[in-house]
Amino acid sequence: MNKELQKLLKQINDKKNEVKSLVNDGKLDKAKAAKEELKELQNRFDILYDLEEDEQVTIEDKVNKGTAKQVGGAVKTDKKNLVKSFINIIKAGFLHKKADEEDIEVYNAAITSDTSDKGEGEVGIGVTIPEDIRTDIIELRRSADNLEQYVNVEGVTTKTGTRNIEVDADSTPFDNVEEAADFPEMDEPTFVQVEYKIKKKGGILKMTAELLEDTAANIMAYINKWIAKKTKATRNAMILKTLDAMTKGKEVTIENIDSLKDVFNEDLDPAIAAGAVVITNQSGFNYLDKLKDKDGNYILQKDPTQQTKGKLLFGEYPIIKLSKKTLASEKIMNSDGHTIDGYKHPVYCGDLKEAITLFDRNVLTIDLNDKGTGLWDKDLTGLKVRDRFDVQPVDKAAVIKGQITEVING
Repeated sequence: MNKELQKLLKQINDKKNEVKSLVNDGKLDKAKAAKEELKELQNRFDILYDLEEDEQVTIEDKVNKGTAKQVGGAVKTDKKNLVKSFINIIKAGFLHKKADEEDIEVYNAAITSDTSDKGEGEVGIGVTIPEDIRTDIIELRRSADNLEQYVNVEGVTTKTGTRNIEVDADSTPFDNVEEAADFPEMDEPTFVQVEYKIKKKGGILKMTAELLEDTAANIMAYINKWIAKKTKATRNAMILKTLDAMTKGKEVTIENIDSLKDVFNEDLDPAIAAGAVVITNQSGFNYLDKLKDKDGNYILQKDPTQQTKGKLLFGEYPIIKLSKKTLASEKIMNSDGHTIDGYKHPVYCGDLKEAITLFDRNVLTIDLNDKGTGLWDKDLTGLKVRDRFDVQPVDKAAVIKGQITEVING
């Protein structure tokens, strides 16, 4: 399938999702109009696909009759070949040269998402990172401090959309229905409409000329590692920002073991507490790690399911320890506004999969910047990377923010 057909197929899938979203939102007139656009796209795809098949049959017929020669063999799409072709395309972009046709063919065969969303006034060419390489990046950012794994992640193909999510569905049972009887009236379920708008995040990786002379595998490993670190840090920051917004003004004070138990026994619904985790920074973890019950036992216990240093609060709730650089403590200032009297260390408790949804467009792109970026005179090459996602609160009652006060003066 050629690049034009792949692009049309992507547009068809996006349009289908748009129609479904409009129907779910009750916007039937717009849904009908979008459906007509979908039919037009489908017709264009069918016509072009038929033409491509006719061309392929003609070429194969000529090869079989000996009136045309087959050049080369089947395009290899193995991982090693893909990485080499992908890096070759990037290098060609830096050198303002046309990439080799074979590299382009291998790359096109591996692309499953679009290269849209380019900002106004941006220069250079955009290259979508193939799915196989994106998988490597996702694997690299899987670590205990990656908050993305604790929230609900939903893949989306459109830039905007809405979801209707029922709140307290576990607590609202069905009524009994007698045989052949009418269904009884029941309380209207409470729905929260969650609207997402995909945001574009990105930064520039500066690479030296020496690195670009290395092997394709080494260059890709370097790029993957950098993207993994940056995308993890970016997604963590967005999730923490959302947690703060959800709990603002409702923080609870953690001053002893009993106040911690209040959070899980009273403040959180039992269904939420059953799937709860605890997120804190180094200072908050240090405080919890020193707490002992009345029998002198530490309340943090080693997680028997983790071969590493994972710990559980009360032997039940996993602890996620973040760096103070990622999750800072709040300073308590003296009345003069200059002296620090102490800190409030954050402790988030709850089921983040119920509390937050990360809408992932699952599109990572690399832009190859044109000259004039200020890097060329320093023997550096600028590689602009973009990630597309959004983070939205869903159930504000599913998470509690605790604060541990540490006094250092007085």
